[in-house]
Amino acid sequence: MNELVTRVADAVGIEPALAEKAMGMMLGFLQREAADGPVAKMIEAIPGASELVAKYNGEGQGEGLLGGLLGALGGGGVMGLGQQLMSQGLGMGEIGGLAKQTIAIAREHAGDEVVDEVVNSVPGLSQFI
Repeated sequence: MNELVTRVADAVGIEPALAEKAMGMMLGFLQREAADGPVAKMIEAIPGASELVAKYNGEGQGEGLLGGLLGALGGGGVMGLGQQLMSQGLGMGEIGGLAKQTIAIAREHAGDEVVDEVVNSVPGLSQFI
């Protein structure tokens, strides 16, 4: 996963540690919000993705802190994820770049059909990637 994180960080112009955290948060969001079957296939196909999801969306973090924050923001969804990423110091352009790069990596590893199923199962996501 380090190679993929570095690739995303370089493409977006941010530090690798921030790229890793943001990718973990994005993948965790997809795991919670997207159709179960396709998103499981996608995450399993990306080397190291399961570990990122666990690291940045673990017990007491995903449902507790993040869930509470998203609930306070009016239910979360794509906009809630955006708010969470902005709280990490990312701007809208960087978030868009991260989303596009993360989905591009997902397409390379899981294929277009699986990733399209994931994207299409999350309301509003397709307009950001």
